[in-house]
Amino acid sequence: MKKHTIAVLVENRFGVLSRVAGLFSARGYNIESLSVGETLDPAVSRMTLVVRGDAFVIEQVMKQLHKLIDRAKVIDVTAASYTLEVTGEESKIEAMLELLRAFGIQEVVRTGKVAIARSPKTRLRRAEEKLGKTAPPRPSNPAAQDPRVVGFAD
Repeated sequence: MKKHTIAVLVENRFGVLSRVAGLFSARGYNIESLSVGETLDPAVSRMTLVVRGDAFVIEQVMKQLHKLIDRAKVIDVTAASYTLEVTGEESKIEAMLELLRAFGIQEVVRTGKVAIARSPKTRLRRAEEKLGKTAPPRPSNPAAQDPRVVGFAD
């Protein structure tokens, strides 16, 4: 397995290191090296992690990190506007909106809380099983068979 270095900018606050380390340990991934230090902005720290794994493992870790860390992502930039995607706790989103108000917000679209079932069975499939009906076979997805995948739904 190949070594990978992952650098993450995080808020410099209590509990962030624990959340990131917990993400790895909960999935059975080992952190070979971990370094944390402040950046030029004392409110932001840089975490540098070295982990071993194949491309699949690293992809899963990155997906989980993106879910864990409150962040803003630039979607589009034009001469007249910026389009941003902000994810995180409601209080963090409100704080970001407050910062952006000074620049003039043209539009805000919110999705609210979003949840996805962790069960591989849909309601329809469970109902069909109760009625004794069988659904047509679905093509097999190799990711569904991998024990390292968390929350895969067919």
